Amino acid sequence: MTPQACIELKDLKLRTKIGTYKPGDTVPDEHVLNLTLSIDAGLVLIPKDGMAYVFDYDPLVLEIDRLAGDCHYETQERLISRIAQACSAYSEITSLEISLCKSPVHNNSGSLGVKLHLDEVVLNQLRARNA
Repeated sequence: MTPQACIELKDLKLRTKIGTYKPGDTVPDEHVLNLTLSIDAGLVLIPKDGMAYVFDYDPLVLEIDRLAGDCHYETQERLISRIAQACSAYSEITSLEISLCKSPVHNNSGSLGVKLHLDEVVLNQLRARNA
């Protein structure tokens, strides 16, 4: 079996505005991001301790935060698309799964989310389009 590794970001509350609501609608008070990034196992099974040997995810987290607050989004899908584009800038990422959920949805309860999975082939196609 080939070693596999992931970076998992869970339950990140984004400061973002998504959707258009009329009086009486349930307006979500939070949008939560989950992100799983597949990377080369060599970036986790490292020979010695040091940032030079690992994938530095901090710049990506900062970019996601910037994108979330960048503008008002009509849809969750657009923010997810922009996050996927940001991830594609990192050659270390071989595939990804993004999930964005809002809550509450109705009667002050529930959550509703959109999930996107990009394998290596599709991620490379995205990279080629952005080049």
